[in-house]
Amino acid sequence: MAVKYILLILAGASYGLLAAAGVFTVFVAVGLIPRFAGRTGTEKYVLLYEEMVILGTIFGCVASVFNEYVRLGVFLQNTFPNLPWLAIACGTAVQFLGGGFGGIFIGCLALAIAEMLDSIPIFTRRISFQVGLAAVVIGMALGKISGSMYYYWARIHRVIE
Repeated sequence: MAVKYILLILAGASYGLLAAAGVFTVFVAVGLIPRFAGRTGTEKYVLLYEEMVILGTIFGCVASVFNEYVRLGVFLQNTFPNLPWLAIACGTAVQFLGGGFGGIFIGCLALAIAEMLDSIPIFTRRISFQVGLAAVVIGMALGKISGSMYYYWARIHRVIE
């Protein structure tokens, strides 16, 4: 029985590390991190940015698997039972920041991949799409942000209620 659990732990850890490595590989292949550092004039912090992307990806993988250990609302409700508004306020702030950063992350990744592969110009030429391309891209980004915020909102309310 112990061998079964050890193999499950090894397989789960391997899959998590592979997912994190895949995300980081896409960033490196696209050159997204050095490009953002160059645009913002912070080239000397590229290694720090890359380390933060790796740590964020690993934290995201762990938090998605062990989500019962990262429930801020439950922790605050248990710690401060007389202040229910504190859990709601902190949960809303976490949801807002998480949804915003999640939308920015996905939007930047999608735009970087699209730019690298030149898929948007090829797609627009094939369907003869000439006017309103900027509005479509902004609409996709806003849709992703709103979807991320809705996801986090629904998750936090499930934890608080």
